[in-house]
Amino acid sequence: SSAASDVYKRQTPLGLPNKFGYVMYVIFALLIPLIFYNNKRNKQYLTKYYFFYTYAILSFVNDLITYWNMPNEFSSGNAVELFLVLLSPIFINKKYFWIVTIGLIAKYLLSGVILVTVRVGLPIVLIILLGIVAYILLTRFYGYVNALSTSYDQQMVGIVKGVIAALELKDPYTRGHSERVAKYALVLAKELGAYSKEELKSFNYACLLHDIGKVNIPDSILMKPAKLTDEEYEIIKTHPVVGVDAVKSVEGLGTSLSIIRSHHERWDGKGYPDQLKGEDIPLNARITAIADAFDAMTSSRSYRGALPVEEAYNRIIQGQGTQFDPNLVELFKKVYPQWIDIQKES
Repeated sequence: SSAASDVYKRQTPLGLPNKFGYVMYVIFALLIPLIFYNNKRNKQYLTKYYFFYTYAILSFVNDLITYWNMPNEFSSGNAVELFLVLLSPIFINKKYFWIVTIGLIAKYLLSGVILVTVRVGLPIVLIILLGIVAYILLTRFYGYVNALSTSYDQQMVGIVKGVIAALELKDPYTRGHSERVAKYALVLAKELGAYSKEELKSFNYACLLHDIGKVNIPDSILMKPAKLTDEEYEIIKTHPVVGVDAVKSVEGLGTSLSIIRSHHERWDGKGYPDQLKGEDIPLNARITAIADAFDAMTSSRSYRGALPVEEAYNRIIQGQGTQFDPNLVELFKKVYPQWIDIQKES
C-alpha cells in the first residue's frame, strides 16, 4: 500500500486536484445558471439543495475512483464537509440540516462498504460531533427567529386592526366585514391545502386589508342609501387599485397583494379592475372573492338589509363558473357549516 501511495503522490501534483477534481469544478460551474433560474421562479431556497446533492454525489464518486486500488489510504474527510455541517444552521431549516448531516454520514458508510475499509469511521464520528454542535446552534437560531417573528406579527396585527378601525369609522356598515372575510377565506384556503403557514399569515393580512382602497371613496358614495349612478360605480371600482398602491411597500404581504387588487375579478372575465378571466385570476383572490361576496350578502348595507344565509349560499352556487371559480365553489359547499359558525359568532 505504501508503494501505491507513492505512485499516487507522484501522479497527483501537491495542492492540485486529480483529473476528476477538475470535472467536479466544471459541473459546479454549470450549476450557476440554475441559481438565476431559481431566482426567476422565486425558489432561491432550492439552490442549496442542488449544490449539496451535487457535491455529495461527485465527492463520493471521486473517493471511489481515487481509493479503489488503495482503500487503506482513504483520507479522513475535508474542510468543505466541516463547513457544510457547521454552517447549515444559518439557513434556519431543519430539513436542510438533516439532509446535510445524514447525507454525509451515508456517503462515508457507503464508501466504507464498497471500498471495504474502516478508515471511514473517523470522519463519521467527526460529522456526528459537528452535527451535535450545529443542531444546538440551529435550535438557538430558531428561538431568536421565532421571538422576532412573534413580535413582528403582533405589530403587524396592531397596524392592520388600526387601519380597519379607521375604515369602519368612515363606513359603519362595514363594521366587522374585513375580519369575517378573512376568517371565511382562511377556512377555504386551509381546506384547499395549497398554502404554507407563512403564506397563510400574509394571506390573512391581505384579506383584512382587501377594502383599504375605500378610504379614497367619498362618503357621499359609500353611504348613499340609493342605487349608485354609473359614474359613482366607476369611482367605487377604483378602490382595488388605490388599495394595492397604498400598501404595496408593506413588508409581510408579498404575493398576497393580489387579493387587494383582484378580489372583484370574475371567473367569466367581467369583473374589475383588470377583467381577468379564469385561472388568470390569482388563486388567493378567487378564494377571497367568494368570502367577500358571502359576507356582503349576509351583512346590512346603507342601501339594503342583510340576506338570509340560505339565500347567500344559493347565490354563491348560482355563480359557479360565471362569477366564481367552479372548483372553489365545490370546496365552499364542504366548509359552509364552518362559515355559518363564523357568521353566528360575529
